[in-house]
Amino acid sequence: MATQAAYADRLAEPFGMSERLAHNWAWLMLRGVLAVIFGIITWLMPAVALGSLVMVFAIYMLADGVLAIVAAVRAAKAHERWGWLIFEGVLNIAAGLFALLVPGLAVLTLVLLIAAWAVITGVALLVASFRLHMTHGRLLMAFAGVLSAAWGVLLLLAPIAGALVLTLWIGAYAVAFGGLMVFLALRLRKQRQSVAG
Repeated sequence: MATQAAYADRLAEPFGMSERLAHNWAWLMLRGVLAVIFGIITWLMPAVALGSLVMVFAIYMLADGVLAIVAAVRAAKAHERWGWLIFEGVLNIAAGLFALLVPGLAVLTLVLLIAAWAVITGVALLVASFRLHMTHGRLLMAFAGVLSAAWGVLLLLAPIAGALVLTLWIGAYAVAFGGLMVFLALRLRKQRQSVAG
């Protein structure tokens, strides 16, 4: 009897996630629309977009490093562990300065970080898609995951393909990924409306 109940719970799991995603379809829509807008901007201004990415990364790392050191000082005053916070802060400040002082090498590093992010995101979406019910857009989510992972692998194979080409790839990825998220959101909205109506 317990085995049958556990089996029924496992069968119902994808519907739970599906219903949660259907309920929050607008957030997926927003994510998709923002990705498409970002992609179009990178197509229109690739050099500016790439330079901006490096500068945003540098500024973020500097700010994050300072905040980590502030947190470490506060932790030390409270007699708590602070060593790893100092280490993180110094490392982040060094990365920020590196990006500001050697932007070309920072671009290559950024390409490799983006590639790793795309692969990890793609695998996560692909795995998550198996928990999504087929009628809620499982194949769209799986395809978005495959697209993300494939794009990451391509970047890993050819990281010095050129900064402008990379920016155009970022734009293409953002538009394709964003489009898939928009279609997924529309599918989820339709599913939610059919359940509610």
